[in-house]
Amino acid sequence: MANKSASRDTAMAAGLMRCHDCGKLVRADNAPQDALLACPRCDASIHYRKFDAIPRSWALIITAAILLFPANLLPIMRVDFLGSQKYSTIMDGILYFFHSGEYGIGLIIFIASILVPLFKIIGMTLILLSIRFKWKTWLRHKAVMFRFIQFVGRWSMLDIFIIALMSSLVDFGTFTSTQAGPAATYLTAVVICSMFAAITFDSRLLWDA
Repeated sequence: MANKSASRDTAMAAGLMRCHDCGKLVRADNAPQDALLACPRCDASIHYRKFDAIPRSWALIITAAILLFPANLLPIMRVDFLGSQKYSTIMDGILYFFHSGEYGIGLIIFIASILVPLFKIIGMTLILLSIRFKWKTWLRHKAVMFRFIQFVGRWSMLDIFIIALMSSLVDFGTFTSTQAGPAATYLTAVVICSMFAAITFDSRLLWDA
């Protein structure tokens, strides 16, 4: 009986809303769950849960999953050397570092450019499916995984940073130069979509379900 009463001891059950701008708790006992009020301190819009968090997160994460294929299959960098052009994908760059004995750099690029985007897409999909089908197991672990997805998202841009640096540093005119390939655009879109999916999502929906 104690566990049942404790599960209802939430801010929404108590009729409280928290302003995401200034942190003030606002009492709204008679307001419906989808109510949109104004913070009395900073006049920002406040609500119990983010509006349309689930459909927006689904749309963004499905878009990221679709764009992940051209991001890994198309060339991400073009090297011009003495008039000849050579294209390389993300995996080509990873294999190059491994064959050169630079295992640390190759492993970092593999984790940041392949594993991290894939982990974010799979992790957000599992979280959204658990809400859709009301899976009540491993909720605390899913909450921790969501926080990790939010934290690690920024490191997926490592390949883009490397290409940007190489394009600015390795530029000797007609002798040799490097340019970003079409996969760089898709990889950037994957990172942006997965990051916005995590930003749009409201982790409190896990516990509501």
